[in-house]
Amino acid sequence: MGSKLAFLGRDMAVDLGTANTLVYVRGRGIVLNEPSVVAINTASRKIVAVGIEAKRMIGRTPGNIVAVRPLKDGVIADFDVTERMLRYFIQRVHNRFHFAKPRIIIAVPSGITSVEQRAVKEAGYQAGARKVYIVEEPMAAAIGAGLPVHEPTGNMVVDIGGGTTEVAIISMGGVVTSESIRVGGDELDHAVMTYAKKEFSLMLGERTAEEIKIAIGSACPDGEETHAEIRGRDLVTGLPKTIVVSGEEIRKAIEEPVNTIVDAVKATLDRCPPELSGDIMDRGIALTGGGALLKGMDERVKVETGMPVHLVENALDSVAIGSGRCAEEFEALQQVLVPESRH
Repeated sequence: MGSKLAFLGRDMAVDLGTANTLVYVRGRGIVLNEPSVVAINTASRKIVAVGIEAKRMIGRTPGNIVAVRPLKDGVIADFDVTERMLRYFIQRVHNRFHFAKPRIIIAVPSGITSVEQRAVKEAGYQAGARKVYIVEEPMAAAIGAGLPVHEPTGNMVVDIGGGTTEVAIISMGGVVTSESIRVGGDELDHAVMTYAKKEFSLMLGERTAEEIKIAIGSACPDGEETHAEIRGRDLVTGLPKTIVVSGEEIRKAIEEPVNTIVDAVKATLDRCPPELSGDIMDRGIALTGGGALLKGMDERVKVETGMPVHLVENALDSVAIGSGRCAEEFEALQQVLVPESRH
């Protein structure tokens, strides 16, 4: 198997995320994890950079180059760019053997419309897939988190991504009830930007807002006093300015989107069949996705629901790992994939 050729036509799974795209190759695991960002030269429509390099360019490009994030709220906002990004990532993993077309499983948010779903499939085919299958993100996250999704017991997963938060209760390989809201990490960043603008007349970039959120943001008070400097443009003077904010202020800033996420969890529990509610009481809620890493998020969900909450250890990659598991055990796990729509 050591030969390059063994890699021909390898099945893949893609977690096409709003913030990051991960590619899992059957038999090799996650081989690529990069920001879902593409930098394009507007004059020639050529791609200047993709992924990590392109993310560094957000908010820092001259007029003829734009750094775009082709996915918004978990769905494709710019089809052409998404397809080119996907093709770029797949070919990078596939090196020069792109004549053998792989089967690709793509993870999508559970609340996505059939039109949006078709767009994702089409992007996969355009990027060179032989066959595209779709798996719902909460299902993939649950499999990736190691929950026994095929047993007749209630498994609850809360996956807080960049563009969406997926809450689902899963039993016997299917989603019993779910809630998909278009609030996630991005929404928290924007809340930080809005707060800085309102309170300090300071204009922040997206990247700065994200860094602040990661450094000192939290979902519930933990008694620690944290501070950080933020740099931006003063809206009054138009000049660069640095201010110091406290963790408490940032918590206040992101209060609203955090509440929205917690409410989605409560709403899903509310619709849960009683037998499964008992199971979840025993087994707890699995918390995953990048947003699960916000300080105190697990504590907050625990306090508000009264359920035990486990932070999944591979929170950032669980969707990719779960989708990858579907690629590894394709025959066994085929039932969890979204059935083909008959046209």
